[in-house]
Amino acid sequence: MPLAHNLSWLDLGVFSVYIGGLLLFGLIDRHRQLKAREHFLAGQSASWPRIGFALYASTISATSLVGLTGAAYSHGISVFNYEWMAAIVLTIFCAFVLPTYIKSQVFTVPEFLELRYGRFVRTSVSGLSVVLGVFLDAAGGLFAGSILFQILVPDWPLWQVCALLAILAGGFLIAGGLRAVLMVEGVQGVVMVIVASGIAFFTFRAVGGGDVIAGWSHTLKAIDPTHLKLIMPADDKDMPWTGLLTGVPLIGFYFWCTNQIMVQRVLAAKSLDHGRWGSLMGGALKLTNLFLVILPGAAALLLFPALPQPDRVFSHMVFEVMPHGLIGLIVAACLISILANLSGIYNSTSTLLTMDFIRKLKPDMTDVQLVRTGQIITVILMAISVLWTPQIIHFQDTLWKYLQAVLCYFVPPIAAVFIAGLFIKRVNRAGAAAGLVAGTITSVILFVDAFAFHILPLHFLVAAIVIFAVAFIALLAGSLTAPAPDPATVSHLMFAKDVWKAETAHLKTVKWYQNYRFLSVALLLLTGAIVIWFA
Repeated sequence: MPLAHNLSWLDLGVFSVYIGGLLLFGLIDRHRQLKAREHFLAGQSASWPRIGFALYASTISATSLVGLTGAAYSHGISVFNYEWMAAIVLTIFCAFVLPTYIKSQVFTVPEFLELRYGRFVRTSVSGLSVVLGVFLDAAGGLFAGSILFQILVPDWPLWQVCALLAILAGGFLIAGGLRAVLMVEGVQGVVMVIVASGIAFFTFRAVGGGDVIAGWSHTLKAIDPTHLKLIMPADDKDMPWTGLLTGVPLIGFYFWCTNQIMVQRVLAAKSLDHGRWGSLMGGALKLTNLFLVILPGAAALLLFPALPQPDRVFSHMVFEVMPHGLIGLIVAACLISILANLSGIYNSTSTLLTMDFIRKLKPDMTDVQLVRTGQIITVILMAISVLWTPQIIHFQDTLWKYLQAVLCYFVPPIAAVFIAGLFIKRVNRAGAAAGLVAGTITSVILFVDAFAFHILPLHFLVAAIVIFAVAFIALLAGSLTAPAPDPATVSHLMFAKDVWKAETAHLKTVKWYQNYRFLSVALLLLTGAIVIWFA
């Protein structure tokens, strides 16, 4: 399919104006933003609407749009279980985790873990971040971008499109484009939400022959009922109910409670209340993905019933359903999303490797040597991610399933260490080291078996809880081999019952709609209603 057939001159004009305008706005805003940096670090100032939208916008990317629509097209709306679980996890985050972060006065999750357990845990988390950055985030972003843009250059194999995107992202990073884009990420987030809303509108409109309401009704009637169910049987290969009760909340806890990208947005709140309100708002907004992204992906079955690769459905929805002009906006927004995400991933992973590992081995390196080393590592990471990306389709049949599977195999040990450190005073450095080692070994064994030998019939969502249990038991056992930590040292790093009691007294003095506990119950009831509706 030639390029001119997909993008009209109007699309190309919108594409150029959007990218040019976004970068120009970022450059104009650069001086003011850099001046504001000191204020941002000196004290938190974000209000709850900004936090709530930032949490939601951070999860709406080209990778999410390609992954969620592909999974819905292939497996049905059960993929929404990952989304509504965020509302449950965020209520837990508001009640137990966020108050502890604020009480400990830390700014990063690795810093929190280092204070609680020591340097080894922080280094382990850094190592895991590098692995996930290359094989999960970078590879997932390249795959999503390649699937989207390969329709423009159909004669190019997947790896060549991946290589082009990686080179563009590297050039973006070197030229300083990432800084400009980060300064206007709020604009990009708004546009991505508009993109998702527009795709939902025009998809249902196409299904209904020009009538959105008719398209919605026809979708619910014409699609196989099992494709519109959230709760699936235990032998379901994509979302068994056993995995919904175990692996989904576990990786949700990791993502929302220990992922620095998410946590840092809440730690920027002007107060604990604003952090909680914003978190609950983010959880509520996640529920809209069922209607904006997932159900349109399922409805695409009626428009494109025989796609050989499910992840390509998003490309077809963009280029065959959307009107010209909006196509150019979507392509531009997705390209910026992919390049900004890739640039950030390459930058953060190379920084971790350079500063947390190489500098430890060679402490006498000069700043110039460190910078050059970081640049070399960035190129190596780009090459690795490009080589790995085409392998994704050999591990899982959809991008979203691959992303969740990798998380299930590798993040449970971190979740075990974090949860134990938050609630159990007796756990210590020795226990944390034992838990991480035992959990990681189990992760590797189950991962290799799942994709090579198939000896153990464990769904990846169920494997997550097995890995978590091994890590947690090893952590408790290992802690008994060394003295308990000094209570005075760790008390401010743990959730305390007296804080809960003090909050209870305080909340009696505020209006009901400002009480995060009432708001949490309301969010849980709304979530339950949606789940029951599609159960």
